[in-house]
Amino acid sequence: MTGRPLRAVALGGGHGLHATLTALRGITEDVTAVVTVADDGGSSGRLRRELGLLPPGDLRKALLALAGPDSGPWGTVFGHRFGGTGALAGHAVGNLVLAGLLETVGDPVAALAEAARLLGVAGRVLPMSPEPVDIEADVTGLAEDPATVRHIRGQVAVATTPGRVRRIRLLSATRRGERPTACAEAVAAVLAADVVLLGPGSWFTSVLPHLMVPDLHDALVRTGATRVVVLNLVPQPGETEGFSPEHHLDVLAEHAPRLRVDAVIADVDSVPVPDRLRQAAKALGADIRLDHVAAADAADRHDPAALGASVTRAVATALER
Repeated sequence: MTGRPLRAVALGGGHGLHATLTALRGITEDVTAVVTVADDGGSSGRLRRELGLLPPGDLRKALLALAGPDSGPWGTVFGHRFGGTGALAGHAVGNLVLAGLLETVGDPVAALAEAARLLGVAGRVLPMSPEPVDIEADVTGLAEDPATVRHIRGQVAVATTPGRVRRIRLLSATRRGERPTACAEAVAAVLAADVVLLGPGSWFTSVLPHLMVPDLHDALVRTGATRVVVLNLVPQPGETEGFSPEHHLDVLAEHAPRLRVDAVIADVDSVPVPDRLRQAAKALGADIRLDHVAAADAADRHDPAALGASVTRAVATALER
């Protein structure tokens, strides 16, 4: 690592990934985002169904997070969402641009590189898979017998279920019944990284899906990078409502029992029983870092500078081991 920037890879989707990318942008210029491609709602879902493309929404958010305030007018345009009641209503301009690039360029990695150049992004945005994927979940609490397990499919359905999500699986949306393939560049980025971040974000629909892609899971297990899990600041309505901080780690261990973690970062005010979190982290091989990482004006939002500093300390501690 001497003489070059820290190689950082963040895996996730949506607002959680935006938080880690904004934090990482403050500590290194070598940042790669690996983004979930399971979204089937809103503008992304419409484009995915109508054109058969990767859902672009989370990819667009990751590009804008890495571009930051220096993205200029293109950043404003990418984030603009059409109003009205016509065919374009609800679509973000950036989603349409990415859809056009995906159709004309073909290769999603090359298409995202073109979008990154347009926005002046220094880092990289990669899909976790070159094909759209579907999330399938085992859920209890949806039948008269609360122990009955129902299977539900789709990112929106899983994220909004009133039941209790027990386990998820990931399936290719284009190859019926098969597991999704990993983006080769994402696998290479994880293996070459100095630090890899999982979380924060929607646990079952943004964080865990990366571990359900076989080659990406294997890369996360094999990498020599410092592996850091960043926990959410507040309980999330829907899929993880009522989960304690340590339960998030228990679920992670159930889905990826071979994964070892070096550090778990949590906000000191978001952990009611630190000893329980410490024990759950220990089962993953990790130390916990209880830092003040929430924004001063919003308890549900990470402070980028504070989170970046916590990640830097976690990497330094791991290297001293």
